[in-house]
Amino acid sequence: MDSSPHRISDVMTRAVVAVGRRTLFRDIVERMEEWQVSALPVLEGDGRVIGVVSEADLLPKEEFRDSDPDRLTQLRRLPDLAKAGAVCAEELMSAPAVTVHPDATLAEAARIMALRHVKRLPVVDAEGFLQGVVSRGDLLKVFLRPDNDLADEMRRDIIDVLFPAPVEPVHIVVRDGVATLTGRVKDAEQIPLAARLVRSVEGVIGVDCRLTAADSDGR
Repeated sequence: MDSSPHRISDVMTRAVVAVGRRTLFRDIVERMEEWQVSALPVLEGDGRVIGVVSEADLLPKEEFRDSDPDRLTQLRRLPDLAKAGAVCAEELMSAPAVTVHPDATLAEAARIMALRHVKRLPVVDAEGFLQGVVSRGDLLKVFLRPDNDLADEMRRDIIDVLFPAPVEPVHIVVRDGVATLTGRVKDAEQIPLAARLVRSVEGVIGVDCRLTAADSDGR
């Protein structure tokens, strides 16, 4: 059985604090402070995610608190100026929410966060109901997997499959997340594949592939 946490459901936080459409500005700030989070999902009454309120959505109120922006700024920053005058979540939230599904891979979630410049993603089911939240920190937890677990997975799912009868035994040593492969195998073309697959194991930080291939005559 594959022990590697490949899916968002393996690392997401299931106990989630959220707000409703009419939650007031101060209440939003208080919940962020209490729960030490940078963003909150905004839910319909039945638990469906309709938006997200982040610290970035709240900051315009302070930025424009005592300023009188010129016309060019007004045109360029119209959405922020609207949020500066907002009083509840519905007026503040970014919508539609950027979300991810529980069965998405960690790489998919990381890509969404990078492209959309967000730190947290609501995790929703097919109907859009909130299942949890995944943060950048949750995605990084995978790099805390024990070295022995990583080595066991590589042996079971990669090395024993690619090299069932090596010329010389293939050894795997994982130290601080870096995997070192040594040994002698029959097919040179399999060596780059082995290194690539080992590198793709969740939690691997680096790969030092020292595998060699037998001569063409099998010696």
